[in-house]
Amino acid sequence: MIKAGQIDKGTALLIKGQPFICVDREFVSPGKGSAFVRLKLKSPSTGQSLSETMKTQDNVDDIMVQDRDSQYLYNDGENFHFMLTDTFDQIEVPMATFPDYEFLMKDGETYRCTFWESQLLEIQIPPKVVYFVAEAEEAVKGDTVQGATKYVTTETGLKVRVPIFIKQGEKIRVNTETKEYLERVNN
Repeated sequence: MIKAGQIDKGTALLIKGQPFICVDREFVSPGKGSAFVRLKLKSPSTGQSLSETMKTQDNVDDIMVQDRDSQYLYNDGENFHFMLTDTFDQIEVPMATFPDYEFLMKDGETYRCTFWESQLLEIQIPPKVVYFVAEAEEAVKGDTVQGATKYVTTETGLKVRVPIFIKQGEKIRVNTETKEYLERVNN
């Protein structure tokens, strides 16, 4: 048990029998009455978002989670396949659990994964990742309109809108939260 006033961003809680991760916390101390916290929670397994308001002295069930390094091996169209780097055990995770991650993870890369009991709750992908441009349309000569862009496809299959000067074979840095182009990377 943990007091609601002690909950921080990233704290894992058990709400209505389901694991949730605190993604945002706001402490409110009104002039009259007792202080309370507004929590924004997300269920890693279902993607469901939940907003809760609790008095700071209320007790909440917290859960013990474990962060482990896991190497992403591949996906078979239905499951992501990981290998735990400490035990070399392989695990399968349904792709439907993390639908936005299909084109973000690179084969062979190691990611920090959060587990509760044997359930994978979260895959921590860095906020900025460098990708290799696998496919890119050629820029049309004379198409020099201010801010002209085109779509490219990375080695993972991620489609990103980039400036027209980006060519196939180059590397680009992408914001993984917004899936937007940040900059060209020179080896």
